[in-house]
This record gives sequence, C-alpha cells and structure tokens, in this order.
Amino acid sequence: MIARYTRPEMGALWTDQARYETWVRVEILASQAQVRLGRVPEEAVEQMLRAKVPTPERVAEFERSRDHEVLSFLAAYCEDLPESAAQWVHLGMTSYDLVDTALGHTLARATDLLLRAAGRLRRVLRERALEHWDTVCVGRTHGVHAEPTTFGQKLAVFAFAVDRSVARLSAAREAVAVGTISGSVGTYALIDPYVERYVCEQLGLGVEPAPSQVVHRDRHAQLLQAVASLGACVEHIALELRLLQRTEVREVEERRTEAYQGSSAMPHKRNPTTSERLCGLARLLRGYAATALEDVALWHERDLAHQSVERVILPDSLTVSHFQVTSAADLVETLTVFPERMRENLGATRGLLWSSAVLASLLENGMEREQAYRGVQAAANLTLTEGIDFESALFKSGIEFGPLTPEHFLGNHDVIRTRLENLRDLED
Repeated sequence: MIARYTRPEMGALWTDQARYETWVRVEILASQAQVRLGRVPEEAVEQMLRAKVPTPERVAEFERSRDHEVLSFLAAYCEDLPESAAQWVHLGMTSYDLVDTALGHTLARATDLLLRAAGRLRRVLRERALEHWDTVCVGRTHGVHAEPTTFGQKLAVFAFAVDRSVARLSAAREAVAVGTISGSVGTYALIDPYVERYVCEQLGLGVEPAPSQVVHRDRHAQLLQAVASLGACVEHIALELRLLQRTEVREVEERRTEAYQGSSAMPHKRNPTTSERLCGLARLLRGYAATALEDVALWHERDLAHQSVERVILPDSLTVSHFQVTSAADLVETLTVFPERMRENLGATRGLLWSSAVLASLLENGMEREQAYRGVQAAANLTLTEGIDFESALFKSGIEFGPLTPEHFLGNHDVIRTRLENLRDLED
C-alpha cells in the first residue's frame, strides 16, 4: 500500500525485511524442535541464532539465478553459516511450511493491530454518544425529515455496529492464526508432527488440521470478509457525517487545521474530505474481499495462482483497514457538533415532525384510522403548500392539538442508553 494510507506500525509488519526476519524465526524454531528429537545437533542451532537475517537486496541477488524466493532466501541465510550448520536448515520442510507458518504469524499480529484500532473507535463512539445523548436532532428516513432523535443515538448505532465487527474480526483472527509444517503434500512424510506443534506453539498459532502443503485459503477469505465488513461500518459512519456537513444541514463539522484549504478556486469551501476518504477506502476493502474468494480453490493439493494475489491483497487490505479505522476514530473524537443548528433544523418543516404524534392521539381518541390519517395528511399538505405552521394547518383541517416538543418522542429513549453503557470495553 502507498505510504499515504499506511500507519507506521502496520507498515512495519509487511516489509520484505520483516518477512525474512519471521522466516528466520520459523527456521530456527523448527531446528530447535529437531534438536529435541535428536535429529539436529544443538551446535547448529547456536550457529543459526548468531547468523544475520538476509537483506532483501541479497535475496534478490540470489533470486536472479534461482527464480525462487524461498531457495534464494535460504541461500542468503546459509551463506552466513558454516556448512556444519547450514546443512541442517529447513530439514524435512517444503517452501510453504515456511511461508504459510510465517504468514499466519504476521496475519495474527496485523489483525491484533486492527482489533486495537477498532476497539478505540468503538470506545470513542460510545463516549461521544453518551456525551450527546440528549442533543436532540432531526431523524431522517429516505433523506426526508421524520421524527426527532438525538445525535447520541446516531452514534450509538455505529458503536454497536463496530462492536459486531470486532466480534467478526476476532473470529477471523483465530481462523488465520494457524501454521503447518507437514511436508510436500501435507503428509508429514519427512518431518515429525512434533516440529509443527512446537513451532506453532512458540508462535502462538494453531495447527492446520488437514494440510495439503498449504494453509487453506478460506481462512484468508474469512479475514478479508471481516475486514470489508468493518470497512463498510466505517463507511456508514463517514457517510452520515458527510451528509450532516452539507451547507443546508451543517449539524457537524470535521476538525480543521490552520493549514486547511478546501478548494483551489473557492476559498470559502469547507469540504468533508476526511469522511469522503473513508468512504472511498471502503470500496477498496470490498474489492480485496471479493478477490480473496478467488484464492480459495486451488488445483489438487496446491498450485501457485494464489501467491501473486495475496502478496497484494493481504498487506494492502489490513493496511488500508487499519488506516481507515484509525482515521475514523480521530474524526469522531475531534468532531465539532452544533446543537443549536440541530435545533434550528427541527423547526425547518414548521412542525411537520409531530404528524405521527397527532395521528396516534386521534386514533387513541377513537377516530377511524383512514379518516385520521387523511385529516393529518391534508394538514401537512397545507403546511407544505401554503407555508403555514402545522398547528395552524391542523386547526384549519378541523383538528385541535396542543404544541409539542421533541422530548415528546424520547420518553423511552434511555433504554438504548442503558444498553450502550453496558457495551463492553476493549483495551486500546
């Protein structure tokens, strides 16, 4: 992923150097297990522990004559070892024993970073929802004014959505945090299953129960579906905040720095660029998720069609998601809210927000439903066409009804607040 959408802590996990460091760790752990089995001399492992991790540049030099990254890595690593130690490196293993076990470890670490970021977003949404629990605003359905709600409840909707995403992501983390060291077609023909158990245990990984040389790619697809789902939740938040920043609405505004410039031609512009960026990144995540499904089916025990794809989609999807979620938390945490403007917008339809309450009152007083509905609708049409307030329009339609306040609609509202207060926390 380009640097613009990469946070340093996530980007560091996906460098070539980081990959080779993890490969070295897997090779050493495998050799340590072989020592315990009496197949590798302990002195060889001591030499391996002192050897340098090969640089990407050195591996690339070897790859020009080998056209195989793992063999090139092994050659670069072993050139810093005496032959008496080098001969024991990678004993009984095939390339993807190394690649997939290391990848499972990296995916687990990357997902942990994303889970922490998502936990922070959930916490920020919860805190700001409680802060604005009584900040009354217009609820809109189909983009049209409906009934009063509160800005706190809007944010509570998102807090629970992110909470569900955290649960999905946690399950996906468990699915991808696996390894396999089982040999060429996954039968453990040349390697004791103890090596696999030892390596995976040391790395905090589960074991692929029925390997076919590789870790099965439905696991990766599950992760990227969870990532895309989280991205869609962030998009939902960002889209709502974009809509609320429109000039004719202006109920919230993104944080602006002194350096902010919204348009090269129109100095007055204050565009919702952060929210727009978050919506755009969600499109990438959905694309990566769809591509991951294409990687599930491989020829027989394995082929290599998935490799070129996942080299792109795995680091990119996790990096983009981490950037998106972190940016969303920053956006919500620093968001400026305009309660006065929300109150103004409540009156924009001259009282039409109260139509459902008027209808309910007429029905409770015994009026036939069709008559009551048509009467209230006629009054609403008068307000829309003649510009008179709704109370006056009701009177002209033969319906007397006293003034209403937004709080009339929020009598049971705190049941949601209680649920929100009970939303479990996740440590940052």
